[in-house]
Amino acid sequence: MKLFVAGIPYDFDDTDLKEMFELYGEVVSAKVAIDRETRKSRGFGFLEMSVALEAKEAIDALNGAKLRGGKELVVREAEEKPRENKPRDNSGGGYRPRR
Repeated sequence: MKLFVAGIPYDFDDTDLKEMFELYGEVVSAKVAIDRETRKSRGFGFLEMSVALEAKEAIDALNGAKLRGGKELVVREAEEKPRENKPRDNSGGGYRPRR
């Protein structure tokens, strides 16, 4: 089950996020969102747990929990982003040097 986690401390990295959720079960992957310009955490991330029941227990235990700085965690099942299957527009728009 894929989870969305918001309100994590800005100094958290992927390992910190994974370790926090491993208390509830096996974590397949964990990724903290990083700002491209500052290279710092954006305060949220995603993770995947292999067992849905363990993921639900983690949600129940950690959603609303307060970490340092007094921020509350928001933990919920991640929503899949719908992929748009639009046909490609081959009308140009790319760079073409002058001749």
